Amino acid sequence: MDQLAGDILQTKYALDTFYFLVMGAFVMWMAAGFSMLEAGLVRSKNTAEILTKNIVLYSIACIMYMIVGYNIMYGGSASGYLPDALSFGLGADNDVAAVLAGGDEAPYYSTLSDFFFQVVFVATAMSIVSGAVAERMKLWAFFAFAIVFTGFIYPLQGMWKWGGGFLDAAGFSDFAGSGVVHMAGAAAALAGVILLGARKGKYGSDGSVNAIPGANLPLATLGTFILWLGWFGFNGGSELKVSDVAEANATAMVFVNTNMAAAGGCVAALLIARLWFGKADLTMALNGALAGLVSITAEPLTPSPEMATLIGAIGGVIVVASIVYMDRLFKIDDPVGAISVHGVVGIWGLLAVCLTNPEATIGSQLMGIGVIFVWVFATSFVVWMAIKALLGIRVSEEEEFEGLDIGECGVEAYPEFGSK
Repeated sequence: MDQLAGDILQTKYALDTFYFLVMGAFVMWMAAGFSMLEAGLVRSKNTAEILTKNIVLYSIACIMYMIVGYNIMYGGSASGYLPDALSFGLGADNDVAAVLAGGDEAPYYSTLSDFFFQVVFVATAMSIVSGAVAERMKLWAFFAFAIVFTGFIYPLQGMWKWGGGFLDAAGFSDFAGSGVVHMAGAAAALAGVILLGARKGKYGSDGSVNAIPGANLPLATLGTFILWLGWFGFNGGSELKVSDVAEANATAMVFVNTNMAAAGGCVAALLIARLWFGKADLTMALNGALAGLVSITAEPLTPSPEMATLIGAIGGVIVVASIVYMDRLFKIDDPVGAISVHGVVGIWGLLAVCLTNPEATIGSQLMGIGVIFVWVFATSFVVWMAIKALLGIRVSEEEEFEGLDIGECGVEAYPEFGSK
């Protein structure tokens, strides 16, 4: 390889690595979005506890994925079902000689940048669980589950699609994780919520549903905007490279479609809420935007911007209906609507791939949905059961009444206002 060709290859490697790292930082910022969204949608007496959950779960995810999760997911699998070997820690990065020797087939970004980008996805999936079990789960029980989920449950199903496993071989399509990340997080959350039960006072003895408003809607709105911003890294970074014209154009399309789907979801959710409830419901608009983002995550490249808007809008309609019926019919108490946003709409996003990607089939998408949901829900249910037997998963009725800030953290987020 001559000097000019080598310099070009190194420059492309540096550019794609830098892009990957920046997109990973965008996704890491979603941890702040989840924190603000959840802090805004819980009662003030539980704010410090939910914030503690979010910063610690992110840290646990980083440590567990470094120790074992990344190698499970990307260490190779001859069978397509289980990793070839269970190895620990991170290996050496690519060196100059290896990159130059590989030519056009060489790695086009740093292995460590790939780890950084992937680890923030794991934390995103675990953040979904945090909101759904809010206001009544024991803090340390949650952390115990986070260790198992981020180190083992999530990485194995991630390998089945993104690590060259059997779902990928079967044609299952999930560009950036409507299923691998979002539906997986929702399935784990659903298992926990079923075992945990509803918050005290949520459902009346006559079957009525009592609203429990969040404490800070400005904070929830800020969290939604942060998540919207972070999603450009979530979907845009999943294009993996930008160092040629075709990939740069594809990345631009992913960014535009991601934005348009969120806009479509927000407007559609607000309109359906207005028709259904007679009022412009801010919380539904926020969840509608997030639903639009989840909807497009499975395939943000092949739709036109107009089609992406429609896909997001359908997600926005679905999420309003799902949140209402999760409450009224199934008595699933989800304080932030996470199971509906990430689970129910995640399924819609995976099916919507077939509308614009000719390589996807309904059969392969349904298989992927079924496999991921059954694996994550079943293993999570077993882990939650074990934690319940060993540690207990629910705080006492007195602690729930006083607030988890006092009972679990010993500090209040808003001490001058007292418990509410």
